[in-house]
Amino acid sequence: MRRSPITCGATSQLCNLDGHCQACTPFPLLKNTAQSSGAVEEILDLENKRMADSLASKVTRLKSLALDIDRDAEDQNRYLDGMDSDFTSVTGLLTGSVKRFSTMARSGRDNRKLLCCMALGLVVVFFILSYLLSRART
Repeated sequence: MRRSPITCGATSQLCNLDGHCQACTPFPLLKNTAQSSGAVEEILDLENKRMADSLASKVTRLKSLALDIDRDAEDQNRYLDGMDSDFTSVTGLLTGSVKRFSTMARSGRDNRKLLCCMALGLVVVFFILSYLLSRART
């Protein structure tokens, strides 16, 4: 009696006599169920070693990525600390300047005239410098 070919449910292809094709068999080397358990263990051991090597390479990449992130975070912290000290020194300078300016503005009428002349002079110098710089670029 001749057996008709069996169609695989997963791939709709013709399967072996036992009903399994290479596409739906998890281990294509295990076609014969009468193989010894030693061969099965060897195949599983090889598969485990391959997967362990793959996992080890992924862990190595993640470790190097974590070290790069740590190094970058330390660099950024150093940069921010430097900016903090710069802003602190600028704040001290501005505070002193504002105090001197306020003291001069609160003092007598002669100082107010001097203050207005100085402010007007600074504005004029600013416009002259901006004009000269714009001419130098062209």
